[in-house]
Amino acid sequence: MTTTVRIAIAGALGRMGQAVAKTLAQQDAAVVVARFDRPDAAGEGLVARDAALAAADVVIDFTLPEASVLLAEACAANGGPAMIIGSTGFSPEQLARIDAAATRIAIVRSGNYALGVNMLLGLVKQAAAALPARDWDIEIFEGHHKRKIDAPSGTALMLGQAAAEGRGVSLGEVEDRARDGVTGPRREGAIGFSVMRGGGVIGEHSVIFAGEEEILTLSHSARDRGLFARGAIAAAVWLQGRPPGLYDMQDVLGFRRQGQPH
Repeated sequence: MTTTVRIAIAGALGRMGQAVAKTLAQQDAAVVVARFDRPDAAGEGLVARDAALAAADVVIDFTLPEASVLLAEACAANGGPAMIIGSTGFSPEQLARIDAAATRIAIVRSGNYALGVNMLLGLVKQAAAALPARDWDIEIFEGHHKRKIDAPSGTALMLGQAAAEGRGVSLGEVEDRARDGVTGPRREGAIGFSVMRGGGVIGEHSVIFAGEEEILTLSHSARDRGLFARGAIAAAVWLQGRPPGLYDMQDVLGFRRQGQPH
């Protein structure tokens, strides 16, 4: 017998919060039981955070890094609910706090919940492993709407990590996030990032493998925020009954051989 998953939506007044609510209304596997936002926010149907958490099996959160961390710590302190985190731009200290919360509750954290992007991660890793750094430069381009506050995007960093893993190196050692002025020639093996912010762009990502005589581009375009909402809801349904731990969409989609948190 299938159990309907009870969902609380954090940041309910935001674009992604609204997209999650709209998508949930169109399917039966999960249902919205509570919506909440900042303590000073006003909106029809909003409830206090603690009341929302008490009513839910899973909370879906696309807010801001510190808000997500505090929410994860509140869920962990209460022994639940589980969490889906779609916020990006975390500091190492904030990620460590989420890791600590995941020792007590199940958390899925991903910079992107789209199926296509998660397929792209695997392709990028394979290409980076096959194309040697001495002959192929890697550049990651990402574009988003003018209201996005962090850069590079969480998805771009995921793609950079996939490329670095394919080459067996640490992203922190080879990343090149900014160029200005006389920078000199490109470092061999560097993974570069280029960023655009403007208009209402939902999400554009490309990974460019540039050789002397040819260029290979792997890319993904998001056309509707609903695709991220659908992925987050699928993750929430998948999360039911999972033990505490930190998971991501590679786990949800079965792309990892081991079904254990990473």
